[in-house]
Amino acid sequence: MVVPQPRISALGLDVGNRRIGVAGCDGLGLLATGLGVVHRRSFRQDIAALQSWIDQRQAQILVVGIPLLADGSAGSQARQVKSLMRRMRPALKLPVEYVNERLTTVQASWDLHANGINTHGQKHLIDQQAAAVILQIWLDQMWLDQRRAQPFPPPQPERDPSTSDPPSPECL
Repeated sequence: MVVPQPRISALGLDVGNRRIGVAGCDGLGLLATGLGVVHRRSFRQDIAALQSWIDQRQAQILVVGIPLLADGSAGSQARQVKSLMRRMRPALKLPVEYVNERLTTVQASWDLHANGINTHGQKHLIDQQAAAVILQIWLDQMWLDQRRAQPFPPPQPERDPSTSDPPSPECL
């Protein structure tokens, strides 16, 4: 029996000083895709732009990258991102989850170059792809956690079809 999966709509955010990369996922929460960027202007304008993405995608959660240091601790950049999200969260009215975004910009750049996309002078492409990498990390972890919570059913004993009873006449 196939159990229907609940629909999910998450937005991934790569928060920078000049831009916020935005990514979304498919309805099953399997694949993240870069959507665009919000060019940072003022707090109020940033909220309005993000709210537009939230409304358009009917987002249920924000997944925000925070740049942790190599030892896993939060440096000044991570603290700035968390501080900004603490201010934004009441206005956006969505839960926020954080993902370590260390090296996601490098991964995003590699992904784009591997697909033949020249990013020279187009940092917005890297920002939106970094948001997709951040969101994909979260989606993969969510599915892994769900799989661990619902282990495979125990194996059933094998049945030998040659020894089984023939089908009843009602089945024919």
